[in-house]
Amino acid sequence: MLAKEWLKNAYDVMTRIEETQTDNINLAAEAMANTIEAERWVHTFGCGHATLPIEEMYPRIGGFVGFHPLIELPLSFFTRITGEMGVHQFVFLERVEGYGVEIMKGYNFDPRDIMWLFSHSGINNVNIDIALEARKKGMKVIVFGSAGEARGKKTRHSCGKTIFQLADIIVDTCVPLEDASVKLKNHQDKIGPVSTMAFTTCVWMTITTVAEILAERGIKLYIHPSHNVPGDETAKVRLDEALAEYKKRIAGV
Repeated sequence: MLAKEWLKNAYDVMTRIEETQTDNINLAAEAMANTIEAERWVHTFGCGHATLPIEEMYPRIGGFVGFHPLIELPLSFFTRITGEMGVHQFVFLERVEGYGVEIMKGYNFDPRDIMWLFSHSGINNVNIDIALEARKKGMKVIVFGSAGEARGKKTRHSCGKTIFQLADIIVDTCVPLEDASVKLKNHQDKIGPVSTMAFTTCVWMTITTVAEILAERGIKLYIHPSHNVPGDETAKVRLDEALAEYKKRIAGV
């Protein structure tokens, strides 16, 4: 049964993450906690399906202020498949060297900020542009992706490096390089990718650790509450408070 095969593959990836990446996740979380305690930003960026962990972490129920999503709409192919902003354009654009430099011009950054990047393969130009620009601005660069599987792959960027080679901290998502994990009868290509599940696993292992560190330090977190729980009369007040805090902090960005 292919459903159970995919589930086993997903479990195996999560197990490898737990067994091999906990120390790196703790390092990433400590750096992020320091940034958020200073009321600075952990900027988050990815292309294509690697925008999904960014949307998963903030804004959403159980997320908290401190993470700033940088989602460039043409680099996400979830609005169109063909035609306007289609997959063909996306595949072209994520390989355009210099595009990431232009994206970075739209924001203000601080050396206390962190750039948290998501890339499965680590070889495409926009992500590498973002990493290079972040380093120039004095920011730490944290990269989540299939670092072990990508080892030895040739970058597409003229700098000669992959995104993993530009990172201060790497968390390996432990996903096979081809991503799809289930063989299908009479077909060349596999189905059942596991990278989004792995990204999300690593994200929430990291963010819960960030929250734990900050709570131990006595730092107030502005958490987005569920506003669908009967009887919770202050949920909207807490949500408004969190969004007001985000608005206050984002003013300089």
